[in-house]
Amino acid sequence: MNTKRIEEILSRFPTIKILVLGDYFLDQYLMLNRDISEISLETQLECYQVTEIRNSPGAAGTVVNNLCALDTQVITLGAIGNDGRGFDLMQALRARQADTRFMVESDAIMTPTYTKPMLFGKNEPVHELERLDIKNRSRLPKNVEDDLMRNLQEVFDSVDGIVVLDQVEEENCGVITDRIRETICELGRQSPQKPILVDSRHRTGKFHHLIIKCNQSEALKNTNTKTVEAAAKALFQTNPRGSFITLGSEGIYVYHNQTGNQIPGIRVEGPIDICGAGDSATAGILSALCAGASYEEAALIGNITASITIRQLGTTGTASRDEIITVAKKIASSG
Repeated sequence: MNTKRIEEILSRFPTIKILVLGDYFLDQYLMLNRDISEISLETQLECYQVTEIRNSPGAAGTVVNNLCALDTQVITLGAIGNDGRGFDLMQALRARQADTRFMVESDAIMTPTYTKPMLFGKNEPVHELERLDIKNRSRLPKNVEDDLMRNLQEVFDSVDGIVVLDQVEEENCGVITDRIRETICELGRQSPQKPILVDSRHRTGKFHHLIIKCNQSEALKNTNTKTVEAAAKALFQTNPRGSFITLGSEGIYVYHNQTGNQIPGIRVEGPIDICGAGDSATAGILSALCAGASYEEAALIGNITASITIRQLGTTGTASRDEIITVAKKIASSG
């Protein structure tokens, strides 16, 4: 694909409206300066001193971060607690210009949160300590599920595409419950022309009539197969729209119209941080599909997007349209 074609696809991104449905987490980074640590008089344990708190949307919110960086219009649909962490998460989403009107807030659940203590000092580089997780481990309340269902039905026709992010391992404890999953699958069956991309860590095999995006290990595990090609063919049986299987530095395996094709990865020199690479690829792929790209073109844009974000060390990075075009031009000039 030449750079003119990439520019043509990217130029449509600001006109695209995408719904991100799924599990929204607050990523809360606590910056701990060891140089000013204190010792507890009662326990004699070290008391870390928080000098800064950085809040960022996580899980489904990471996809939102990437879509907003690509200049698409984003609508968020998830469930959070009516608590301080929920307030911080909503503030972070709104700071990215996401439309949060359809988020469901409830006193009956907690806002899922990944608390990440980041320790540093004069003679100590920044490094992450053990993470503290807050998750809901009981079934999503029916009234919250009802509100999510109603909002999904209300917004569905107004969007060009949908990302479904199924993050929570515990069955029916996250946003993508059995009922909501079946509803989005049925909507996918009824609207085959609307791109609906699902990324599920633990339940890929339970989705149907959607576009599957997963990594290689998830694909093999969920289909009980030995090769990526066999996994893609197995996924095709219930999801005839096809699939995108990420292969790390080897790129993305695309399966569409009963044909498989591996789109090579983008060579990256120097240190990298792969945290969030899959979410950035998801954002690039779905935005491109909504803009009229072929599956192969979408995979290439997904690869380029991920190659930019993994260069951003110590953070869950994003990529802009200008950065994607710059990388595309470098590929074209070297090839």
